[in-house]
Amino acid sequence: MEKEQLENFRRRLEQRRDDLKRALENAEEEGRAATADNNYAKDVADQASESYTKEFMFAQSSSERLALSLVEQALGRLREGKFGQCVRCGKEINPKRLEAVPWTQYDIECQEKMERGEMQGVAE
Repeated sequence: MEKEQLENFRRRLEQRRDDLKRALENAEEEGRAATADNNYAKDVADQASESYTKEFMFAQSSSERLALSLVEQALGRLREGKFGQCVRCGKEINPKRLEAVPWTQYDIECQEKMERGEMQGVAE
């Protein structure tokens, strides 16, 4: 992969990382604010709504944390000179796949095997 392409991926990944960090910080602030608002008496509907909101925010922040981890791993692979290689089999990841999802860990073949349950993911 050309140096200019790698630099473009690095910038995109760093921007995505920064966006995810901001989103997580905002979610934490909203969570603290929701907890602070918890001091007044609520009816059952208010309690249910608050519970749903907390669950939604938790799920959202969990997926954002996972995405952040994948982005940081991709940045690590860039630093190590392994960006664009499947972490499972070592084959080159299709450039179009990288354009769409630069933090992907797997080539399409390994990704499909994982989705079918034919193999386990690789922890980095």
